[in-house]
Amino acid sequence: MLLPWELLILLSLKDCLAERNTRHGPVFSQEPSDSIFPLSFEDNKVFINCKANGNPAPYYKWKVDGRDIDMDLNYNLVEGNLLINNPHATHHGGVYQCIATNTFGTIVSREAKVQFAYLQNFSRKPRNTVSVREGQAVVLLCGPPPHNGEIKYSWVFNGRPSFLLQDTRRFVSQRTGNLYIAKVEASDVGNYTCVVRNMMTNATVYSSPTPVELRRDAVMAEYEPKIEVQFPESLHVTKGSSVKLECFALGNPVPAITWRRTDGNPLPGKMKINHSNGVLEIPYFRPEDAGAYECVAENSRGKNIAKGQLIFQNVEHLHWVQTLKDAHMAIEANLQWECRASGKPKPVYRWLKNGEPLVLEDRILVEGGRLAVSRINLLDSGMYQCLAENEHGAIYASAELKVVASAPDFSKSLVKKSMLIQRGGEVIMECRPHASPKASISWRRGGEFLKDSKRRTIMEDGTLRITNISKSDGGRYTCVARNPFGTSSSTGTLVVKEPTKITVPPLSVDATVGQSIVLPCEVSRDSSLDPTFKWFFNGKLIDFNKQDHFEMIGGESAGDLMVRNIQLKHSGKYVCMVHTVVDSVSAAAHLIVRGPPGAPEGLMVGEITDSSAQLSWGSGPDNHSPVTTYTIQARTPFSIGWQAVRTVPDSVPGQMFHATVIDLNPWVDYEFRVVAINNVGVGEPSMQSKQIRTKAAVPEVAPGNVSGGGGSRGELVIQWEPIPEELQNGEEFGYIVAFRSLGTTTWKQTVLASPDASRYTFRNDSIPPLSQFEVKVGVYNNKGEGPSSHVVVVYSAEEEPSVAPSRVWARTLSASEIEVYWEPIPQTASSGNIIGYEVLCWEEGVQESDAEMVKVTDTVALLSGLMGSRLYLISVRAQNSAGAGPSSPAVNVTTKKPPPSQPPGNIEWNLTNSKIFLKWEHVKAMGNESEVTGYKMWLSDVKLQIQTSAFTERHMGAIPTSTKHHKGTPASTERHRETPASTERHKGTPASTEPHRGHQPPQSATGGHQPPQSATGGHQPPQSATGGHQPPQSATGGHQPPLSATWGGRQPPLSATWGGRQPPLSATWRGRQ
Repeated sequence: MLLPWELLILLSLKDCLAERNTRHGPVFSQEPSDSIFPLSFEDNKVFINCKANGNPAPYYKWKVDGRDIDMDLNYNLVEGNLLINNPHATHHGGVYQCIATNTFGTIVSREAKVQFAYLQNFSRKPRNTVSVREGQAVVLLCGPPPHNGEIKYSWVFNGRPSFLLQDTRRFVSQRTGNLYIAKVEASDVGNYTCVVRNMMTNATVYSSPTPVELRRDAVMAEYEPKIEVQFPESLHVTKGSSVKLECFALGNPVPAITWRRTDGNPLPGKMKINHSNGVLEIPYFRPEDAGAYECVAENSRGKNIAKGQLIFQNVEHLHWVQTLKDAHMAIEANLQWECRASGKPKPVYRWLKNGEPLVLEDRILVEGGRLAVSRINLLDSGMYQCLAENEHGAIYASAELKVVASAPDFSKSLVKKSMLIQRGGEVIMECRPHASPKASISWRRGGEFLKDSKRRTIMEDGTLRITNISKSDGGRYTCVARNPFGTSSSTGTLVVKEPTKITVPPLSVDATVGQSIVLPCEVSRDSSLDPTFKWFFNGKLIDFNKQDHFEMIGGESAGDLMVRNIQLKHSGKYVCMVHTVVDSVSAAAHLIVRGPPGAPEGLMVGEITDSSAQLSWGSGPDNHSPVTTYTIQARTPFSIGWQAVRTVPDSVPGQMFHATVIDLNPWVDYEFRVVAINNVGVGEPSMQSKQIRTKAAVPEVAPGNVSGGGGSRGELVIQWEPIPEELQNGEEFGYIVAFRSLGTTTWKQTVLASPDASRYTFRNDSIPPLSQFEVKVGVYNNKGEGPSSHVVVVYSAEEEPSVAPSRVWARTLSASEIEVYWEPIPQTASSGNIIGYEVLCWEEGVQESDAEMVKVTDTVALLSGLMGSRLYLISVRAQNSAGAGPSSPAVNVTTKKPPPSQPPGNIEWNLTNSKIFLKWEHVKAMGNESEVTGYKMWLSDVKLQIQTSAFTERHMGAIPTSTKHHKGTPASTERHRETPASTERHKGTPASTEPHRGHQPPQSATGGHQPPQSATGGHQPPQSATGGHQPPQSATGGHQPPLSATWGGRQPPLSATWGGRQPPLSATWRGRQ
């Protein structure tokens, strides 16, 4: 039983704990560490860092070598840091420790060794002269002054600005600073000064010079090496450190220094040896670098060996494996703390409380890193530290113990206000008030306290558990908590709901790829609860916003799943899960999707012949529908894609995984693949096999379409369709051509070694034209001869025509066109059929061999693209399959002059009612142009945009050489006019016009570019005046209707022509279009 004053203290502590900001003891955020500070006159202040967090803020003290530091002129506190003013190496060096304290306790930092780097001056006392014989060795002692921190030794000879260079004869030890000269020479006489430099303070001091003189009484004889500088016999080296071994020998002659490992292993490549070989450096020391090392000094008088052992020291720095955590514990509770550290050597442990060694009592037990305090009280509150240490150092772990005493408090852990539970379910009502010491718990329903029963249990931690809940269990439940400091309670309400049940669960189903199904999920529920439906597919929640195949359908009590266009990937387990605020229920079903089989695997090609190949494969997935048959497909460089091939057996059943492919072509590269088929459909093909080639065989296919004929006189031309490469069956493929005169028995043969050959010509001038020959063509390859084609009859070449065409006659049509006519040659003039004629045309003065040639099949030819006013010579010759016959005598013809090149000018027009009046200037032909005989005019209706059977651009005809004319036309119609000058069969350059709405000038109704045919149709040559033939009629000679200047109908004719030598120069049109 606690006294009243103790209760007051505990209640006041409760109030403190309720403060807004968390209050806690000090925790170091920065601790002092081992340091060496350079001691110089320029820097006369040193900071040793220390900082701790805490609430309230901690205050600090410092210790040095276990003594409290009094703050004076030399020591000051700057926040938690210790400032040393005007430090002295002797007075202020030592082991420092920072102490941080607040109202919750005290902690001490790790110990930090603080040193000061310095370098004092040499004594100014003169040094004795060293006398030495030539060839003798000498050691000059440095005797460095007092110092601390890393230093470097050098020597100066005769006051020179540069340091003495080391070599095989001279060596400066960085351990002693001494200078070793293995063999003195006359040049060594002089003064030697030792130079010492502090690497931290950068201070340098010089000794008094040591004179070296040469004794003249004798010269030192040769002697064997003597090792004067030697590394330790054993040296412990830690991992990752760098070690330097020194070795130098005196002797005459100068000894050579070499290094080696005693075990005979080579020195590692990372090792460094200086120029004099007196120092062996091993950086980043590893366990494999440990072992015995030897320094060998050797000259002509002998050798000496120094040995030493490098021992790997496996030092593991201390570090925490398990540290302490702050403890907030109720009064009278038991405390268990453990700290564990790892390191080599194994650490030992000490415990501190508020910076002082922990005083052990009956309640307080310490066993290594374990601390046990039973029945804790307020006096046990404070800062605790576990200290782990070995010979290499110490580490600290700290934690705060707060002992709490308070009445029960539900402010942070109220009983749940409302609990919804389904009938027949189970409820757990937690009661976890904050109390110190722990409160006793009881429950009441309404005003009645509850006791344990078959369905109700109050657990040790105060939780109330009720099972198999019924409607009568609903109501208000209150948890009551008591301890010596008070009583408190918290109330919640239990609401009992009807359970949710799945009345129509999804059923497992089989489906085929492409089908759509619905998996039902309907529930019965409490009317006050709204269910939420979720579907899972193979354990993953279906996101309906990201799935095209899934849709949830149904009403308030249904969440059916529709799966559209089912694919193989949709096979699996489907779970419908229904959630309410009270409970969750689920039902599962399996969907099996049957689809076309997967691709067969492991296709292999076995034995191969010239026409077959054995295949084997493994089954792929059947996708829930057994494979019924397999189909084999092949591909060659000559096939279009993959083609089905014949097999043995003809139909490969689904249980068979091998077959023989037959009817293959010999000597062809094949790739194979296998396709599985089941009742659903055709599956994916397997991976194609490795390409193989069937064996060669004798050719089996004879050439087809053997024919011939033609060629030159004395030739027999034989032709055939070449055999495709895939049917050649082997290498060295060729053709055997055989022929004989019809009625004879002896075959003539020739071999063509080209597989691409398709023609053979046999030449013999004695062969009569159109002689009949029996011909056949066979095949062969490196395996033998194949079949020959059927025998066919082929005619030898015919003879060229023997006569030239007669009655060749030509007339000029224009400046660029000439029409030529002739009589065909009689059939008796050629041994074969005339296949056409060649018309030769050349200008006067040009050789006939350079003539242009036109080939035609008729007896009339039109030569175009000629020059105007030029004399041309024209000849014709007949042609058959043997060639061309003799040329006819040349006839002369001159092309007409070219048309006018200048257009009519100054066109004027006027629209009056339905008449258009036009005026223009007459065109005068130039000397090399044809005379102007009339004008042609076009009238274009701009409004007509769609071309029909009627002309949309109307050729208004040829106009006589007057400059006025008119035609009636609707006043609202826009017209496009062009007026070129014209001559006989020629049209001159159109005059510039005023086109409306972007229309181009129209062509004439007759095209304006093609010469007219003769009245007889152009197929029979016209008769000449001397030969009884009549010349062709003119264009107006009855084939075109006569054109007048005025039309009254709706469709005007396409052209107009006037006779007479003086036509008027105007044009007038009337009527409507």
